Amino acid sequence: MSQGSKYSLLEVKSKLEALCAYQERCSHELDQKMKLWGVDYEDRNRLLAHLIEYNFLNEERFAEAFVSGKVNIKKWGRIKIRQHLKQKFISDYSIKKGLESINQEVYWNNLRGLTERKHAALSSEPDGYPKKAKIYRFLSSKGYETDLIKEIVEEVLNDFS
Repeated sequence: MSQGSKYSLLEVKSKLEALCAYQERCSHELDQKMKLWGVDYEDRNRLLAHLIEYNFLNEERFAEAFVSGKVNIKKWGRIKIRQHLKQKFISDYSIKKGLESINQEVYWNNLRGLTERKHAALSSEPDGYPKKAKIYRFLSSKGYETDLIKEIVEEVLNDFS
């Protein structure tokens, strides 16, 4: 433990266990928190190993929880979710497992709902390319795949024609 540490090793361990028990965390997030607390490199690695060993920390579980929250609450698409998991240094395997947990019906309904909502918000605009482009950009910013966007936009615009 370095001299600049705010907490003892035991305090850090119990704080990390409490954090992980409260909500799924990734190792990168916990490592950053320990750096902030002034925990040295060897102790950080030892504490992360302890959390993994006692199943407080599980990358696959974190990825599945993250994906579930982003799909069900934020209505994000696979592309945006993958990017955010990459930023958290989650392995490709765990990302793949997390994305496989997406319910396809829920995903499609989210995409349809977002498309209909954006179409309604643009109701004052005349139908045409500029309106379609705004819907495409919006859905793309939410992280949906281009082929799905094309399919749903055509479907929604035909429904409202």
